[in-house]
Amino acid sequence: MTTLPRSITRAVLGGALVFTGVAHLTFARRGFQVAVPDWVPGDPDTTVVASGVVEIALGAAMLVARRRRRGVGRLVALFLAAVFPGNVSQWTHHRSAPGLDTEMKRFGRLFLQPVLIMLALWSTRGHREARTIGA
Repeated sequence: MTTLPRSITRAVLGGALVFTGVAHLTFARRGFQVAVPDWVPGDPDTTVVASGVVEIALGAAMLVARRRRRGVGRLVALFLAAVFPGNVSQWTHHRSAPGLDTEMKRFGRLFLQPVLIMLALWSTRGHREARTIGA
């Protein structure tokens, strides 16, 4: 019975990653550049484009992977953890981006990342594994 909520969560998360990845490459490209921490080497635009491509690939994998679903979930979790310093940098440097134009929104965004990481891991666990864990 837990398969449907996991499938829905996985589809929503995968779709959100694809959408956000496309946004990195198109209409929100400049907005994402403000989240790139100053200590990241190279041009912020290159970082935004590269992360957008990775996001699209991971989102698509979330949507279609079957046999390697658990591995994809782990990769998504690692990616989300890797971009978290950008969220912190954006908040600490008071940099606005589309949808994150106030201190409260930028601060609140920090708490969303761990939830997304947990959802990526939870939604890609196998049915048998979920039963033995009790979730």
